[in-house]
Amino acid sequence: MVERSVLVGLVVVAAIVAAVVVEGDSSVKILVKTVKGKKVCDQGWECKGWSEFCCNLTISDYFQTYQFENLFSKRNSPVAHAVGFWDYRSFITASSIYQPLGFGTTGGKTMQMKEVAAFLGHVGCKTSCGYGVSTGGPLAWGLCYNKEMSPSQSYCDEYYKYTYPCTPGAEYYGRGALPIFWNYNYGATGEGVKVNLLDHPEYIEQNATLAFQAAIWRWMTPVKKSQPSAHEVFVGNWKPTKNDTLAKRVPGFGTTMNILYADQICGQGDIDPMNNIISHYQYYLDLLGVGREQAGPHENLTCAEQVPFNPSYTASS
Repeated sequence: MVERSVLVGLVVVAAIVAAVVVEGDSSVKILVKTVKGKKVCDQGWECKGWSEFCCNLTISDYFQTYQFENLFSKRNSPVAHAVGFWDYRSFITASSIYQPLGFGTTGGKTMQMKEVAAFLGHVGCKTSCGYGVSTGGPLAWGLCYNKEMSPSQSYCDEYYKYTYPCTPGAEYYGRGALPIFWNYNYGATGEGVKVNLLDHPEYIEQNATLAFQAAIWRWMTPVKKSQPSAHEVFVGNWKPTKNDTLAKRVPGFGTTMNILYADQICGQGDIDPMNNIISHYQYYLDLLGVGREQAGPHENLTCAEQVPFNPSYTASS
């Protein structure tokens, strides 16, 4: 019942978003009150629930349909592999669950835009079918995929048979905006978004809002309780320990790669897969009018020399 109510809730929010997008209604009334000396706000469907973050701009205030189209301009080209699947409405609907928690609503407008560019930079890179001589350039082809096209295996790890047992007939190949692989990652993500993805991993490739929701959940959620989330290290809510400093882990975009991909990307030196993610982030900053110079110094952008938080086997990717 929980799973069905969550999906129905997403559909209802999506309908509201559709009306707002079509009508161009940006006149949402901001409700304000003080709780324990702290100002908290509610902005209706997009940022609901009395949060300090809802007192800031919402994502749709500074990131609109035409900007989404600019970032992912080739996603519906005839040669793309998920034509008609991804859209702005699905992203905003999914984001509305996490905006009260600070996703795209932390800090001032520049930081907010930078976080959306950073998150979508990861998404664009991981779902791209662009290459060097692609029309529009290799960075224009984000959201080309919504699933792994030729899975080499079913990604069932029997080590997790007691916590996240593989469902007979289910295939746990890569799906989504930040592609999910393996039964244990589908299980954990499903718990996070309150949808039974362990039994039904196919839901991710059938529902763009759910696919974005799962990706934002991953961005906002630490892999382990003792570690920061990608969101926290990006917006500056994380203070490195002495061990982090020795491991060359510093706040910024570089450490988001460490959290999301571990030693698949980080600690490998100046490799192309890492630089490709960085390039997507910088390109999106430019397209949003923020400018890549706002990305910060190289040591904050890279994870080339960072020691991974988690070894590759436990990396959530």
